[in-house]
Amino acid sequence: MEQNKIKYFLYVRKSSEAEDRQVASIESQVDELQKLAQEQNFHVVKIFRESKSAKAPGRPIYNEMMARIKHGEAKGILCWKLDRLARNPIDGGEVAWVLQNNVIEHIQTYGRGYLPTDNVLMMSVEFGVANQFIIDLKANTKRGLRNKAKNGWLPTFAPLGYMNEKFANQGEKRIFSDPDTFDLIRKCWDLLFTGNYSAQKIYNIAVDEWKVRTKTGKKPMLSKFYYMFRNTFYYGSFKYGGEWYQGKHTPMITKGEFDIAQSILNGKGKPHPKTHEFAFTGLIRCEECGSMITAEEKNKTQKNGNKHYYVYYHCGKRKGVCNQKTIRLEKLEEQINQQLEQIYLPNEFIEWAMNVLRTENEKESKSRNKILDAQQKEYGTIVKKIDGIIDMRATGELTEEEFFHKKKELCKEKLRFQELLKDTDHRVDDWLEKAEDVFHFTHDAKKRFEHGSLEIKREILHFLGSNLSLKDNILHIELQKPFMPISVVAPSVRKVHERLELLNLGSGERINEKFEQLYARIPQMGG
Repeated sequence: MEQNKIKYFLYVRKSSEAEDRQVASIESQVDELQKLAQEQNFHVVKIFRESKSAKAPGRPIYNEMMARIKHGEAKGILCWKLDRLARNPIDGGEVAWVLQNNVIEHIQTYGRGYLPTDNVLMMSVEFGVANQFIIDLKANTKRGLRNKAKNGWLPTFAPLGYMNEKFANQGEKRIFSDPDTFDLIRKCWDLLFTGNYSAQKIYNIAVDEWKVRTKTGKKPMLSKFYYMFRNTFYYGSFKYGGEWYQGKHTPMITKGEFDIAQSILNGKGKPHPKTHEFAFTGLIRCEECGSMITAEEKNKTQKNGNKHYYVYYHCGKRKGVCNQKTIRLEKLEEQINQQLEQIYLPNEFIEWAMNVLRTENEKESKSRNKILDAQQKEYGTIVKKIDGIIDMRATGELTEEEFFHKKKELCKEKLRFQELLKDTDHRVDDWLEKAEDVFHFTHDAKKRFEHGSLEIKREILHFLGSNLSLKDNILHIELQKPFMPISVVAPSVRKVHERLELLNLGSGERINEKFEQLYARIPQMGG
């Protein structure tokens, strides 16, 4: 194939999403890719610019480009990186499919090229693992908040009487007693303990007489007071993400005082309900009404005296009437196990896949380092030029107008190369190690889930999928992005592996050959 005879579309994209902050600007991408096209004698027939996120299908400019490619207007794509083309499995699968079927004959990024004859595994990992799932900001944030809760600090805003630490690293901010309101809020509890004051009356006294205010200087809402007297945080315990944690903050009351308060508020001396730990609360929503799925335990005694312990999950019905029924824990775990079984990969395949990825990564690392060296040299040259015109202005060789004109142009170039260096350096990450983590998760998760603790089971389900919902006792899991292509190829991988075991083919070369043949038959792996 002679690439200089191919017509290329040049596609550039940058959105406002967090993952794109390190990416070069649209115009910088265009400038550098046009230089690359000139050096490689690529015939670019149109430039497509887009400022929309690629996390979900539906980008109008991308769709227009792909439609025109399918009509034969171009046979190549020139883009900054693969993740500029796709960050979701639908678009990623489309790109892989048209490449493998020669609808596109060449995709060239700033660092490497992709041909129809290439192994699709590298492209799959770049689309699925390296560029979206592992660095997903939302998941990292949730993980950080859970760790903060485990360390004993409430990850949300401090309630009345307390204050959040201001000057600390994100995720490490502690909660202290508020010197302005801590004692006043304690007096509110004391009034409640007497049994002579309603929550409404205590609120009026606190706001009107004691001038209790929020941190913004506003009167707290009445609902905050009702919630305050039900909030376990005040005796030192809090619930986050469906789990209970012992806080490190200074308690305002004791657990015994809290129980007394609940009896008074309930009006019938009802004790505060005992709390239990459940693995999946806070993760699953009811598909019918949108409320969170909660859990409860029940002890049943049969007529013969045998006692049985059960855990049931059901809709919390926080948003009104809901017709969904309860589901036993065993039935819920059975469905999760089935999903984990769908993505299971044997060790032999993982070893082969990682060898392929390491080989490809070595090639890309060399290309990336060359780009980085060239950019650093160009940047150094521009800095020297700026120093040079400053000296020339000082000696009078340049007029003030000439100096400012040259300085403006050089500073613009300097900023552009700073941006390019930041982008290129951002690509030097630990994606290969993370890819291996994902592969090994597919192999170990089912066994770990079957024998693990509540915390392990919770972490596995959280890692496996998002948008978890329950309807008619069926758990719906939207697999995280790396597991979508794996779920497509895993059944065929297992069949090949089973045949190899039956034939007792111990040769590593023979196993590799079979897996190579498998990949040749499954172009959907890219999606």
